[in-house]
Amino acid sequence: MPDFRIAAHCADQLGEVPVWCDRTERLWWVDVNRCALRNLDPASGKVSTLITGGGRLGSIALRNNGGLLLATAEGVDFYDPATGEQTEFTARGLMHARQRFNDGRCDRQGRFWVGSMNDDLTPDGVLYRIDTDGKVTPWIEGIAVSNGIATSPDSRTFYFSDTRRHCVLAYDFDAARGSLSNRRVLAQIAGRPGRPDGSCIDAAGFLWSVEYAGGQVTRYAPDGRVDRMIPLPVSHPTAVCFGGPGLRTLFITSATQSLNAEQLAAQPLAGCVLAFEPGVQGLPEPRFAA
Repeated sequence: MPDFRIAAHCADQLGEVPVWCDRTERLWWVDVNRCALRNLDPASGKVSTLITGGGRLGSIALRNNGGLLLATAEGVDFYDPATGEQTEFTARGLMHARQRFNDGRCDRQGRFWVGSMNDDLTPDGVLYRIDTDGKVTPWIEGIAVSNGIATSPDSRTFYFSDTRRHCVLAYDFDAARGSLSNRRVLAQIAGRPGRPDGSCIDAAGFLWSVEYAGGQVTRYAPDGRVDRMIPLPVSHPTAVCFGGPGLRTLFITSATQSLNAEQLAAQPLAGCVLAFEPGVQGLPEPRFAA
């Protein structure tokens, strides 16, 4: 097992979507159920927490113009961490009362892709593309739990996971048009205990995907070949990103919400943000181009 360390000791209920800001050299992530937006200053080890509006906070993205994009249970907003000001942007009225936004990430052209999910896991979620002018376009329907959004370094392949269907999907991606085609299964993990959750791409074009309830992160080659499987000291990892000096640190968020008292006692790192150096380099996090 690699030499894991605790990047942030925060006992998140549902820590998710870590994002490294290369401008400020800070790590951002969310605790979904607490509507909490957290950030870590690795230089000091200080973790700061901001409470956002709009219901549960599913995902975030960096903005090119500064601040963040928030995907909540109500819609997509702009957020200024310096002032706490949250401004409605788009995607109001798309979801019914049991739905919320879940995983989201920008492509390298500056558009935000985000999926909705149903609290009772009914497969009525949708993956949307959100343009800088606020236009919302649905692309994938019938989703149970939207996760694992990532694009290849050359922006020719789009990755997506429906966690409850135990598969990682790949699509041909027309970066200029922002369109998806040629759906195919990159990896099927139905025979393993975990389910594919958040993911990220490294500089070599390999996909890193954590397995929720499976306690591991898997690195896939672009053709779907398993390059390595790394066991983790937590059973419910949720998402990953590269950050730190040279983008050589892999940060991993995790959850406690599915663990009973005995499991929590056996997993003292559950809910923490973990970090280790996997020996490969990541890519800068794409920003929303507005």
